[in-house]
Amino acid sequence: MTLTRPAAPETTTDAAPACDAAATAADGTAVALLNCLVREVCGPERQLFPEDRRLVMRLPRVGVLLRAGLARPPHGPTFRLVPPFEEHRDGTWIAAGWARLASLIAGELELSTGRANPEFVPQVEDGHRALAAVLAARARTEAGDDAFVESEQSLVFGHRFHPSPKARQGTPAEWLPYAPEARARFRPRWLAVPEPLLAEEGDPAAFAALEPFAAPPGHRLLPAHPWQLDLLRDDPLLRRAFADGLVRDLGPGPSDAHPTSSVRTVYLPDADAFLKFGLDVRITNCVRKNAWYELSGAVALDRMLRPVFAALGATLLAEPAYRTVALAGRRVYEGLGVIVRQGVRGLPGRPLLAAALTAPALTAPGLTAPGLTSPGLAGASAAPVAPVALAGLAAVRSEPLAWWDAYLSQVVPPVLRAFLEYGVVLEPHLQNVLVCVDDDGMPVRAAFRDLEGTKLVAGRWDLGHLPARVREAVTYDEHRGWDRVVYCLVVNHLAEVAAALADLRSDRDSGFEARLWRAARPYFAGGDPRLRALLAGVPVPAKANLRTRWSRSADRAAGYVPVANPLRVESRE
Repeated sequence: MTLTRPAAPETTTDAAPACDAAATAADGTAVALLNCLVREVCGPERQLFPEDRRLVMRLPRVGVLLRAGLARPPHGPTFRLVPPFEEHRDGTWIAAGWARLASLIAGELELSTGRANPEFVPQVEDGHRALAAVLAARARTEAGDDAFVESEQSLVFGHRFHPSPKARQGTPAEWLPYAPEARARFRPRWLAVPEPLLAEEGDPAAFAALEPFAAPPGHRLLPAHPWQLDLLRDDPLLRRAFADGLVRDLGPGPSDAHPTSSVRTVYLPDADAFLKFGLDVRITNCVRKNAWYELSGAVALDRMLRPVFAALGATLLAEPAYRTVALAGRRVYEGLGVIVRQGVRGLPGRPLLAAALTAPALTAPGLTAPGLTSPGLAGASAAPVAPVALAGLAAVRSEPLAWWDAYLSQVVPPVLRAFLEYGVVLEPHLQNVLVCVDDDGMPVRAAFRDLEGTKLVAGRWDLGHLPARVREAVTYDEHRGWDRVVYCLVVNHLAEVAAALADLRSDRDSGFEARLWRAARPYFAGGDPRLRALLAGVPVPAKANLRTRWSRSADRAAGYVPVANPLRVESRE
């Protein structure tokens, strides 16, 4: 079948976006929606038509053409879409705001799948409201002195390939005090729990090192997230336990906690430790509670993976213990369950969240950031602004190819070796990797984190000592594990870092991104047929966040769509 390229009328709209949080949130929401549309619908169905510095997208079932600016030609799975966003109607191009885009995409998905989803557009609306609230709150703050904390709290626009990356349950008044993007900090509450009611696994000393005061006789201390305590106040078991004095709220401790990029995990600089709390709220895809099998599974994985990472010479932030209160109801057990995670001070160099290297700077007017505005296009009034964390590294400016090589050497080998040699499925997406840099900003170590997303390949480990539900939660089959590794490493992580590096040079080196990927090929060399397939350029899997939200599936059940492999070269090698 031959696809017909749609005609592109010359008429355009060139109104620049307003310089306020609402306009910026509107552009951010539109970009996220179109990124998803390109990746999961128009790309796989070959309904993309690049034209000069614009990209035309056809929604074949609703019979609509959309158009966005294209900052530069793409390499691999990452397009850089920029305003203006337009719809072809009555022979001309007219402005298409985020709400119109959400409605059109919903119509296309309903016709494509045969299923309606009345929750979809309200979720996008919620994400837009949340982003506007975050931008307004962040404008009232100043950057802190701790570069690591600042990197954790820099993800204002969130996941570029999610239809509602900032959607979260509740009103801004409820969640802004705990929002990392608003540079929030708060003091955890401490509960006194009778020893017979305390449930824990792992090393008790891990919690003892955090405790700010002594527990009452016969009790142990349990840290609690203030937001989660508020959410659980209506639970009859917990309400009775507080009323009877069985569980006592001792109030906040003396030290601040800084919410990290995941919202529910916080960093305590005074103790140099993380606490991964449960939150009974939906944040993007999932309700972020700590299921009982995830609590137990984290400690089990921590024990099993320590020798693996020692053999790899790599760093996995330990999760040595969890603690909760064992009342009769699972909601309280999981809701108050908390995992302690190793801090960052023992790492070499200066740790930064990898996602911060790709997070756009915030400047007015509109979204002047990589992939969001471009000079010379109607509606764009300023040049792209590079991610602050990346542009601020001296080695990136002076030796970008050497920096990239050092980055690859720290991130890629541990992930591939863990899978191929040990049957360990890491989840090295941008929010799960810390990159430690030296004084010049050159990468010297990568640290991997979050055992919830880490899995073992079924059949390659003896897991008979674990309960059946825990075994299920910590394993993937071989095929699913490889897809997860390739998606997180290549598509979610390296493609975004490479694109951000290319953004810094897009005005003087249009082929720089392709050169970066040529330099990456040796790190994927090896005898395994899956590596050979990668280097041959077979399409790579990308997580289908848009379709997952449309089908209302659990995140664990998310599917993948094939996208262009950036490791591919045009000549035979």
